Amino acid sequence: MSLKAFHVVFITASSLLAFAVGVWMLREYRSPEGTTGDLAYGLVSLAVGIGLLLYERYFLRKLKNVSYL
Repeated sequence: MSLKAFHVVFITASSLLAFAVGVWMLREYRSPEGTTGDLAYGLVSLAVGIGLLLYERYFLRKLKNVSYL
């Protein structure tokens, strides 16, 4: 596995984890015991997920001529 392929897999997994944590924290915020910290963590996590997807798009465009092997 090349460094490019590993990078794509790792960033994809990281963005999925960020979105999952964001949804989880927003659901915690909506529960009766929810705090504003839960809301903040949820929104920041969703923003990080979006940022990771934008970074991955930039990375793939930058290295479009490099093979995955």
